[in-house]
Amino acid sequence: MDPKDVPTNTEDELESFRQKWREEVTARTKGKASVASAGPAKTEASSSKPRPSKSNVPDVATSSHARHRAVEDEDEVTPHVYQDLGEKKHGRRLDETSADTAAALAASREPVSALDHYEKAVEKESEGRLGDSLSLYRKAFKLDDKVDKIYKAKHFPPSYFKSQSKSTSTTSGPASTKQEDANPSNASRTVPNTAHHSLHGLSSPLQSLISGFTNLSILGEPPPTDLSPAPPCPIATVPEEIIVEILEQVAIRDVASFARLAQVCKRLAYLVATEDRVWKRLALGHEYGFAAMHYDFTCRVNGKPLGDDDDGGVILGSDSEQEDQVVTSSSAELTALLVPSPYPSYRTLFQRRPRIRFNGVYISTVNYTRAGQASPTSVTWNQPIHIVTYYRYIRFLRDGMCISLLTTSEPQDVIPFLHTEHMHKHHGALPSNAMKDAVLGRWRLTGPQPQEQEGTVVVETAGATPKYLYKMELSVGSAGRGAKNNKLSWQGYWSYNRLTDDWGEFAMKNYRPFYWSRVRSYGMSWDERGRKGV
Repeated sequence: MDPKDVPTNTEDELESFRQKWREEVTARTKGKASVASAGPAKTEASSSKPRPSKSNVPDVATSSHARHRAVEDEDEVTPHVYQDLGEKKHGRRLDETSADTAAALAASREPVSALDHYEKAVEKESEGRLGDSLSLYRKAFKLDDKVDKIYKAKHFPPSYFKSQSKSTSTTSGPASTKQEDANPSNASRTVPNTAHHSLHGLSSPLQSLISGFTNLSILGEPPPTDLSPAPPCPIATVPEEIIVEILEQVAIRDVASFARLAQVCKRLAYLVATEDRVWKRLALGHEYGFAAMHYDFTCRVNGKPLGDDDDGGVILGSDSEQEDQVVTSSSAELTALLVPSPYPSYRTLFQRRPRIRFNGVYISTVNYTRAGQASPTSVTWNQPIHIVTYYRYIRFLRDGMCISLLTTSEPQDVIPFLHTEHMHKHHGALPSNAMKDAVLGRWRLTGPQPQEQEGTVVVETAGATPKYLYKMELSVGSAGRGAKNNKLSWQGYWSYNRLTDDWGEFAMKNYRPFYWSRVRSYGMSWDERGRKGV
């Protein structure tokens, strides 16, 4: 008989397999429900799925057609029931994004409105990216000049400020209505509070900005990774009184470096801007301050000491230590009387009161054109034009002397030799030949005499011949956005004839102001008489 003709019991086997599968699923579902109702202690034990015994496994010899039919009928099986999951949804819809993804998308979104630019700028500033924050601040204020108020209204509601003001008024009481002294006499100088700091003289936006740094501290550099330790920052543990002492020593050595310390962190910016003790030392000191200024002539035009026949006034450069101490103390006392009126703080006094700088040179560059004469042998329709360029140099010395030079040599050829040791006339072919026309002189500032207005420097120099004397009056001013006392403008220029006792005034048609330029090789010029190596 052909084996293909033998009847098979495939349908019976398939029905038997379905019956066993349904029984097994029903038993498993009833077992989980009974364990869940028994209590939470048995829930964990019932979480593991029971394994079917080997006796319940269908025969391995089941045909492939039967297995395929079994898979198609799986949708009839009761689904699994998971306990203690509530209404939690599995998976994520296409229109949903995670919190991290949403934050990243919000950060990467380009700001559009003024408030968006302002918020982005605050975020960049908190990250330490001051350049990016500054550009965003500028864009925000260009779009809306009141965006800062909108930002405060959004992130700092008025109710917060009202509560703060109410709590302050209740704790202070009626006795605190009067303004307290900014620097009480019974306060210790080393106490790190705002009693010794002054915000007077600053603009309102700058005052509000600096006052926000009051309670900040010096922060170290953040760790490079989350698991790495933070780099050490020893200065963060130094007491504030020692930091102020360090700032004072830095200011004495180089006031420009002291000002640049404000770029390090917000706490140092607050101390640099408001620490009145450092600014008082600078204003009353002889390094940069007014103890080195001369309000009377201290020597003759040729640098010799004053005599009885000279109207030079008080001799500040006397060899007597006692006399020098008396004059210095009186000068410091007179300067201290200018605070708080007319100057609200020593910082304002140092920056705004006219003074002379010694660690550089004042240069006046003059350019003008004049008509030339055509050559008689040339045939041309054009007339030549001459461009004339010359320079005036004035270097002020601490002992009351000065060096004046009028030349066509450029600054790089003159500044290295602008010392008193190069004042002789026999230079020949030496590099210092540009100093052959330099002359000595003396200088003083006007004031504090009542008949003189403060802010003018008077310079007297020797003339082209011994019978002449030149006199210049220059007003001290400022040029540039952040620089102070770096400009000398012409007020008058005269010549005096000693023989005829006549005065003549020069016409200042092509004269230009002097601008101060720092020269590092001059240094601080202690005990200054313009000599190298001092």
